[in-house]
Amino acid sequence: MKFKKLTRAGLLALALGLLLGICLSVSTFDASYAQAPAAPAAAPADAGPPACSAKVLTECTPSSGDTAWMLTSVALVLMMTIPGLGLFYGGMVRKKNVGDTVMTSFAITCLITIMWVVFTYSIAFRSGTPFIGGLDRAFLQGILSDISKGIGNPNPLAPTIPEIVYVCFQLTFAIITPALIAGAFAERMKFSAMLWFVGLWAIFVYSPVAHWVWGPDGIFSAVNVDDKGDFAGWVKVLDFAGGTVVHINSGTAGLMCCLLLGKRKDQGPPHNMVLTFIGASLLWVGWFGFNAGSAVSAGMQAGMAMGVTQFATAMAGFTWMLVEWAMRGKPTVIGIATGAVAGLVAITPASGFVGPIGSLVIGVAAGVVCYWGCTGLKHMFGYDDALDAFGVHAVGGMVGALLTGVFAVEQYGGTAGAFYGNVQQFINQCIGVATVFVYDCIVSLIILKIVDIFIGLRVSEEVEREGLDLALHGEAVQ
Repeated sequence: MKFKKLTRAGLLALALGLLLGICLSVSTFDASYAQAPAAPAAAPADAGPPACSAKVLTECTPSSGDTAWMLTSVALVLMMTIPGLGLFYGGMVRKKNVGDTVMTSFAITCLITIMWVVFTYSIAFRSGTPFIGGLDRAFLQGILSDISKGIGNPNPLAPTIPEIVYVCFQLTFAIITPALIAGAFAERMKFSAMLWFVGLWAIFVYSPVAHWVWGPDGIFSAVNVDDKGDFAGWVKVLDFAGGTVVHINSGTAGLMCCLLLGKRKDQGPPHNMVLTFIGASLLWVGWFGFNAGSAVSAGMQAGMAMGVTQFATAMAGFTWMLVEWAMRGKPTVIGIATGAVAGLVAITPASGFVGPIGSLVIGVAAGVVCYWGCTGLKHMFGYDDALDAFGVHAVGGMVGALLTGVFAVEQYGGTAGAFYGNVQQFINQCIGVATVFVYDCIVSLIILKIVDIFIGLRVSEEVEREGLDLALHGEAVQ
């Protein structure tokens, strides 16, 4: 018992001693810290390279926020072609041609990518002449400065992101544009002829038109300005994300393919509407990268472009459904999906320039006019546009491009439309649409005729009857 009491007393004394020691140590430390000389002021940190901007384009640091958004946009737009467009078109052809249809999208992706690296990016998006760019970025030479130090030399068209990101972003546009043409010639064009046509078309049609409308010194390019900021091109055409460059361009070339190839020998119902539904859904989601990404920055314009893209698409899909319901008695999955794509097409040139009200009007117009383009117009002239590339993309692109000239808001994109007093802009849009249409018709027909002379455009009747999958690729959907 005494031992326990002693032990407890000893432990208590030990605890008090430790507490006293800690207090003395802290007080001593505080006193010595108070008497210690102040640490010398830190030397100013190296400011590093300046941030990239429209005024600083060499040896600068890109914006991480803008770069992150544009990397995301690249993935979204690539998803539009593979798998989006492949599934959208694949579901609408007959079962015996599904493989050829989806492989067309995949092969075009590979071919255009290779050509883009070699020289088509350079002639589309680098300075040269008002009609075509130069070759200073052939094989993508000179696009980097010093990755290890985070220093780059961006393209003036996208001053806050690395040029390689802009290269990849514009590449996804160059990929999907000829892939859209395939909807017109589906089920009857030779695979080899398709590759030759697409390759030549990318050089002589897509790249020049892209330079006209988006290039730094293009004849229609809104960014072609002089040192005072005044427009220095021929006619200022507004095309935020590809109404003329992508959709009118591809749809018009599709029409030329229809005319030169002729009608299919036999036709049938769509193979699988669920594939088309999935493809259309992927296109809708990916289109946010297509339109909002065309702001090439993560700012307010990208946000508005995203919003109006959603509004116009929903309105167009719903409008098409109502029109089809009224005309044919039943709304269909293929119909509402096609209507939504028509809305995406029509809002594309306007997405960075119009507000919510304008987007809804564009959506209604796309739903009504594109429905007519895929039914009445096609039947009127008798061409076989297999998957309505012209009716949706060319007609929808024209609707959107022209209405951009009507509903553009100066506070959103810097230029007002006719609805806000600038009638000249509507006239400019008409000139741009007509020029691209005529040029595309002429050059596409020349390319198609050359390919037809040397290797032939159309498969034989036997191959068409058997199906392109087995005859051209040796495989078929089971």
